[in-house]
Amino acid sequence: MGQASSTAGFLCVPARRHSSNRRMRIQSTAMILSPPSNDQKPYQEDEEEDHVGGGFLISDLPDECLACVFQFLGSGDRKRSSLVCRRWRLVEAQSRLRLSLDARAELLHSIHALFSRFDSVSKLALKCDRRSASIGDDGILLISLRCRNLTRLKLRSCRQITDAGVAAFAANAKSLKKLSCGSCAFGATGLNAVLDGCSALEELSVKRLKGLADGSASQPIGPGNAAASLRSICLKELYNGQCFGPLLVGSKNLKTLKLIHCAGDWDKLLKAVSDHVERLTEIHLEKLQVTDRGLSAISNCSNLEILHLVKTTYCTDVGLSSIAERCKFLRKLHIDGWKTNQIGDEGLSAVANRCPNLQELVLIALNPTILSLGLIASNCKNLERLALCASETIGDAEISCIAAKCSALKKLCIKGCPVSDHGMEALATGCPNLVKVKVRKCRGVTCEGMDWLRATRSMVTVNLDADTIEQQDASASDGGAAQEDQFGLGVEQTAGVDIPSSSSGQSAFYRARRRIFAGKNFMFCTLRRLSHSSNGNRGNS
Repeated sequence: MGQASSTAGFLCVPARRHSSNRRMRIQSTAMILSPPSNDQKPYQEDEEEDHVGGGFLISDLPDECLACVFQFLGSGDRKRSSLVCRRWRLVEAQSRLRLSLDARAELLHSIHALFSRFDSVSKLALKCDRRSASIGDDGILLISLRCRNLTRLKLRSCRQITDAGVAAFAANAKSLKKLSCGSCAFGATGLNAVLDGCSALEELSVKRLKGLADGSASQPIGPGNAAASLRSICLKELYNGQCFGPLLVGSKNLKTLKLIHCAGDWDKLLKAVSDHVERLTEIHLEKLQVTDRGLSAISNCSNLEILHLVKTTYCTDVGLSSIAERCKFLRKLHIDGWKTNQIGDEGLSAVANRCPNLQELVLIALNPTILSLGLIASNCKNLERLALCASETIGDAEISCIAAKCSALKKLCIKGCPVSDHGMEALATGCPNLVKVKVRKCRGVTCEGMDWLRATRSMVTVNLDADTIEQQDASASDGGAAQEDQFGLGVEQTAGVDIPSSSSGQSAFYRARRRIFAGKNFMFCTLRRLSHSSNGNRGNS
């Protein structure tokens, strides 16, 4: 490790060079970089000086501290660090807990060598390209034999793994706590083997499991030995998701349930779950066929704290009112109405009157008025995070009401609402605990208004969407707008395009063109003024 000390010596050389002679600088550098002679040990004097002077070499760092340093590095930096020396390679391999592998069929020949080196891996991700053949039953079995400390497994597009391979894996992975599988080919038989063999399983996530679409779709899944330990279940994009009914009903200690874009009528199953599972605290329902009957069943979960209703078109104010009436501990509520106007002031007023512990509220594509928003601002004293998006009724009056009554509010997000600078002015004096304000796609809000709010409340982070700023900058110059109109890129045309805030793609090209045109107009005006002034001087002379 003497090279580390030689590098330190190299960095000290410029401090001893006070001469401006370039030749001297090149000679001194060449002396340091030149190889040592045969009778001289490389970098020996530097090492002795460092030890005598009380210096510290990185080779003296214990393996435990070096492993902690590796934990803060990214994947690429860890790979490069493992090439420094044999010791670093060994410490990096033994301290690596997570591993993500390309699960193509060629991986089978490298499994033994990989897990001989990374023998402490507890979190493994196997991802395969959809157009390639993945590892099969032999590969997943070999992984279960070589990776004894595995607690988390993620499978993506591993279509060559069958029910038999999953069953063999489950027989060896007794410590598995989390399983996430998506776009795989195995079905109910493999999942039942996991639920029976992995009794310590706590989290199960299933997405687009193609094996459930065949004749085994009618086979029920669960509950199995893992039902007592399961804490979280996520079902996403399944045609036969209701075959998980026995597992959902039998998981007595279930706390989190996420049902996303699964076909079928879920009201009856939600009623059965709410009758048998009493510890549910978090429920996500997204793009699901559920009505007010299902929400009324969910309201029996008195410990519910987090509820997401995303694009559930059959849910109305009646169902939301039943949730608010019985779920007194509700802390987070996300509602995406999908512009169906099924949920409005009535349901939100019930939440305001009966859920005083609300801390986070997200309303998307709803049209509440100052009536319900005023009640929420007055009654929910702990409300810290509020997001109002794609609403046609939330304007300056509603924002002023929120600013006057939400004393605990810390983060506010407004997107696609008819709000202007007057609403932003109300935030200058209200919400004393405000930390961050984010405004997107609100055409009435200008850069000047946001700058004034930023100057008035210097401790608040104020973010205005980049595309709004660019549109206003473009419209500020008549010459620039005229040039853009010649190419069919006027401000009215650009305003209807959803340009991402990050500078990439066509928006970067448009901005570059806009700057060029603005520069040309500036030069043209400057030259014209100079020509006028020169003609005036000639006339005076």
